[in-house]
Amino acid sequence: MHRYYIIALAIILFDQWTKWLIVKHMELGERITLIDDFLYITSHRNKGAAWGILQNQMLFFYIITVIVVIGLIYYLHKHTSESILQRIAIAFILGGAIGNFIDRLFRKEVVDFIDVMIFTYDYPIFNVADSFLFIGVVLFLIALFYDERNKKRT
Repeated sequence: MHRYYIIALAIILFDQWTKWLIVKHMELGERITLIDDFLYITSHRNKGAAWGILQNQMLFFYIITVIVVIGLIYYLHKHTSESILQRIAIAFILGGAIGNFIDRLFRKEVVDFIDVMIFTYDYPIFNVADSFLFIGVVLFLIALFYDERNKKRT
């Protein structure tokens, strides 16, 4: 079980390191082109959630994140005993949630910097923690589907 906490810790450390680099080396609003018309590093801050919703609702985010983290730890210990993919997914979600929680707690905003253009749509700027949250949720859904399919076969 400890290895999944190590995965979460590695995600948190990587997330915080990338955010530190952005804060230390870029001005707010500064943009670096990686792939023209597709991928940029843009120094951005978000006081809300995805797509800028719930701006300045820090107390709400503190409470929700603590509840989610407790729920994830409980689930990891009680319900993922046979599914390695579910454990990895939970570790990803846990790392991402705590990474953004650290920003909200100490910076009072989340540092975002991955800026993607999809055709003409400028996708909301996000960060490493957001990426692992998304990947974790997708892996968790795949694991649930796979586990249910296997139960029906037996």
